[in-house]
Formats: sequence, structure tokens, C-alpha cells
Amino acid sequence: MERRVFLRLLAAGGAVTVLPSSHFLASCRTTKRALRPNFILFLADDLGYGDLGCYGNPIIRTPNLDRLASEGMRFTDCHAAGTVCSPSRAGLLTGRHPYRSGIYYLLGGGAHLRREEVTVASLLKKAGYDTCFVGKWHLSRLDDPEAGQPTPGDHGFDHWFATTENAFEGPENPQKFIRNGKKVGPVQGWYCDVIVDEALYWLRRRSDLEKPFFLLVCSHEPHTPISPPGSYADTYDNDEVERLEKTVGYGGVPRDKEGIGENKKYYYGTVTQLDHAFGKLMGELDSLGRSEDTLVLFTSDNGPEYPVNRLESKGEWDDPIRDRCFGTPGQLRGMKRFTTEGGHRVPAIARWPGHIEAGTTNGALVNGTDVLPTLCELAGVQPPAGRAIDGESIVGALGGKDFARRNPICWNFPAHEYSFIPPMVLRDGPYSLVSYFGEKDPDETWMDWIKTARPERFELYDLSRDIGQREDLSGAMPAKVRELAAKLEEAWKEIQAEAPIWPHWKTY
Repeated sequence: MERRVFLRLLAAGGAVTVLPSSHFLASCRTTKRALRPNFILFLADDLGYGDLGCYGNPIIRTPNLDRLASEGMRFTDCHAAGTVCSPSRAGLLTGRHPYRSGIYYLLGGGAHLRREEVTVASLLKKAGYDTCFVGKWHLSRLDDPEAGQPTPGDHGFDHWFATTENAFEGPENPQKFIRNGKKVGPVQGWYCDVIVDEALYWLRRRSDLEKPFFLLVCSHEPHTPISPPGSYADTYDNDEVERLEKTVGYGGVPRDKEGIGENKKYYYGTVTQLDHAFGKLMGELDSLGRSEDTLVLFTSDNGPEYPVNRLESKGEWDDPIRDRCFGTPGQLRGMKRFTTEGGHRVPAIARWPGHIEAGTTNGALVNGTDVLPTLCELAGVQPPAGRAIDGESIVGALGGKDFARRNPICWNFPAHEYSFIPPMVLRDGPYSLVSYFGEKDPDETWMDWIKTARPERFELYDLSRDIGQREDLSGAMPAKVRELAAKLEEAWKEIQAEAPIWPHWKTY
């Protein structure tokens, strides 16, 4: 374990790439498979940090994900790359802060993941991996060919079966799937089951089963609309659930709309349904004999959707589609969209038998942007040069080694109509620096504001003793505020300079 080892990997073009590995890789077996692990990344949608049994949820039953945690490593300080769908996915695929690639919020105004961006899928494909994407894409308009925006195939996926965004017509019998550029039409079943079946079909029918593979599975669940089979929802229709629900937190956001309590069973049932679909995928991986040489990572794209509430500065916000949203960020402050911890700290579980110690917990600060450099290191692939990569390889952390980030992490959310959400947050070790920007002029475009906005005031939290971000330390620790503010401002100026302009982009 003390000597350096080298991975020798034949790239797709026949050239030999030789890269140094970490100490963790020195323990790998010497078979070809072991040197080139398969990767399965399963991304849930709007699943909260506190929604799984293995993360302390007192109600929701998630036996398959709990088993994954018992067989692998559970991360307690893992974060999505963004606080909403599209930015999170862009950061995961590119290893870059999503603003660098122009993904500021959701799709619209021509915004999309541009062809010049380099994704982890394209890098692995060039290195000889089979690549597959199934599920929610949300990085370009797949349903509008005239828009001319790139597809998953253009970003490195050999096979793809996707919807542009969520199954807004409902998760049962979704109607808008596209397979490799051709519309499929309505399909039978629930979204999470349909995409797992597609993934299994692809896994079984690859032309060369000895080739390593990268499979990215992105579910609709538990995003709205929430409508699981009755057999899942009815399991949670009892007095004990009513009692336990009173112990669940919602990120400090009050839940004060009457008449929605009976809806909690639908959310809880949906998470259990998602767990069942994930278990089916893992069972087939076992049947194919590929569990031992496959790194599996399960996580979420952001925090849980917040319910209909009386929100500060918003008055009564009536959005009935959220009446079934009972996801929880646990003890964290905020939910989806929030730049505080509850908006982006997410569950994350990694399993690779023989390489990741079973039943372990890891408190390292990691981020969705770390996926690209981590998979590249494990596959012996050089990350893209000539561009900023914000993620860092966490191979050492997977091997149980101490992991300290070289650079802090930033998250942004650009919507002034949510005045209670700070536009930017920086994490450096246990400290969270919350930043509020200047107001947007009514006549100023969103793109102009993003290119010119500057932080004006800060809040400081020490998460090592205040995970719920309740005590602002900015007055008591001005030197720490100045130190972290300098880092935040430097990072923000660099991101602003690279952020592309979408002439018609706006938030909503």
C-alpha cells in the first residue's frame, strides 16, 4: 500500500495511456476488469438528505438502499453540484460549477449543455467504455429537434433512453421517452421501473460483455407529480405514520397548509417504490456476475421539494402539485433551491466490493463535481485539459483515507423572487459562508445581473457544531468572514468571467 502503482490502459484509438493511481488502487487485483471498473451512477430526483432509512428516516422503508450502505460507504457530507435539476446534472457530468457551462437554472431561453463541454461519458467512451443513459436528461430540448441542441448521444452516451425533463403527465405510463433520437410513445409502467428495465435490457445485450461500462440512471421519483402504485402508498396509511411524521423536520420551512396531511403516504410510498426499482437493478447486476467489478454510486440531484407554505416575503403560495411533497432534509436548513445545506447536501452511498470497506461512514466534504475526476482516475483516463475543473478525485476517500479538499465549494441560485434564498454559498471545511448580492434593477436583464452582481453582506455558520445553521457567527468572527469572503469573491469573479450569455434566458 505504500508504493505507487500505475494503470496501463489501452484507449479507444489504440494508444497507451499511463497514469499514476492513488494508494487505494494499489490494493486492486491485477485482472483487466479490476483495473477498469464498471460504473453505475443512480441519481434520484428531489430526494432529501433525511429520506432514507440508513440516513435516519423513522418512517420510510428503504431496504435495498440500506443494504447498499451496509455493503459499502455512506457519505454524511456529500452535496449535489446544484440546488435544482439542470445545474446539478451539468456539474455532475462536466466536473465544473454549472454556471461555467451556462446552466444557471432550468432549461429555457435557449440554455443547454453546449457541445463544447466535455463530459465524463465522452471521456470514458473514448477510453473504450460502453456508455448508457436512461431517464431524465434536463440538459437540452430532446423533444424539439428543430432547436438543434445536443442529445445524450452527442455527450458521449452510446445508448440513451430519455425524457427531456420530468414525467409531468404522471409517472405511470410516461409518454415522452426518446430512444437514440426516435420517439418511443407511451410506455407501460411507472417511470423508475421503466428506466431500470431499459438499463437491464442494455446491460444484457451489449455486444462485448467483457468491455467495461458506464451506466447513468436518472429517475423521476420522488419529483412531482407524485403518484405511486396504491400498494406502496397504502403501506403508510396508518396511525403510527401520523405519530412519527410529527418528528420529521422540513428545513425550517413551516408546513401550515391545512388538509394535506393525508398526502404523506404518497411521498413515502414513492421513495419505497424507488428503492424497489434500485434493488431490481442490483439483483440483476449480481445475476450477471458484475457486482465485484462495479462501483455503484447512489445519490440525489438536490434537496427535497418544499411544500406549499406561508413563506417569508411571499405570502400564501398556492401550488397544489406540491401538496404531496413530504421529503425531509433531516436536521439541515432549507430544501430544494435553497443554498443553505438542505438545498444541496444529499444522501450518497458508494459500493465496490473488495475496494470499499463494507458498512463504513465517511464525513469528507464531497460534491457532485467530483464524479468526473474520480471516475477518470479509477479508469486511468486523463481529465480534460485547458478548462477549469472544480471537482476533485475522492478515490482516497473511497479507500478510507483522509481526504481534505484543496479548494472550497460554491453553490448558486439566481432568483430574486425567492428573496429569502441567498444567491451564493461557499463551504470551506466546516464553515459555510452565506452571501447576499445586490438587488437586481427592474430594467436589468438576468444575464446582465449575473455578469455584474457582487456579494454585499454575509452570514457565517460553523457546521461542526451547528448543522442546522441557526447561529450566525459573522459578528463574532469578522476575521473568518473576511478570509472566506475573499475566497468567495475570487471564485465568483472567475465563474462570472467564464459564464456564457444566453440572450433570451430568464428565471421563473
